[in-house]
Amino acid sequence: MIYADSYLYMPDLNTPRLCLRKLTMHDAPDIYHYSRDTEVARHVLWEAHRSISDSRAYLRYMLRRYRNHEPASWGIEYKQTGEIIGTIGFMWIQSDNSAAEVGYSLSRDYWNQGIMTEALQAVIAHGFGSMNLNRIEAQHETTNPASGAVMRKCGMQKEGTLRQRLYNKGRYVDVDLYAILRRDYTPQARRGQ
Repeated sequence: MIYADSYLYMPDLNTPRLCLRKLTMHDAPDIYHYSRDTEVARHVLWEAHRSISDSRAYLRYMLRRYRNHEPASWGIEYKQTGEIIGTIGFMWIQSDNSAAEVGYSLSRDYWNQGIMTEALQAVIAHGFGSMNLNRIEAQHETTNPASGAVMRKCGMQKEGTLRQRLYNKGRYVDVDLYAILRRDYTPQARRGQ
C-alpha cells in the first residue's frame, strides 16, 4: 500500500550538495534565472519564461498543488549558494498501482556535474522508502540522451521508445520510457552506479 501522506507532506530531502524543498514565492528570481533559458526549456513541456511574471505564475500554480495535496515538485536548492537551480517531483501518483512518474529540470549552469543524478537518487529513495512505491518511471525526449544517462545512473532501465508520445513546441516527439522497481533498487542503484 502506498503511503500518500508521506508524499503529500513533502519533507525536505537532503543530499551532500542539495536540499530538495517546497518552493516559495521568494524563489521567483532563481526560477526565472534558469527558466528563461531556451536550452533548459527545449525538452520540457513548458515554454521558456519571458518575464519574472511567468516564474511567479508557475510558483502560484505549484503553491496551489501543495495546498490541494496534489503531486508537485521540490525546488532543488544548491546548499553552497542557497539558490534554487532546478525542480524535481512526481508528475502523477497512482495509489492503486503504487506507481509514480518523476520529472525534472535543471539550470544549464549546473549541467554535467552530477547534480540531477544526486537529486533523482533522493527522490527514488523517498519513493521506495517513505512512500512505499513499487514502481517509479520517467521519460525523456529521444533527442535529450543526457536525461537518459541520469536515469541509468540511478538504476532505471529503459523499457522502450514511445513514438510521437508527446506534442511539444509544435511537433510530435518520441520519448524513451525508463523505470525502476522496488525489487531492482539495489545498493548500486542507491549510489548511482
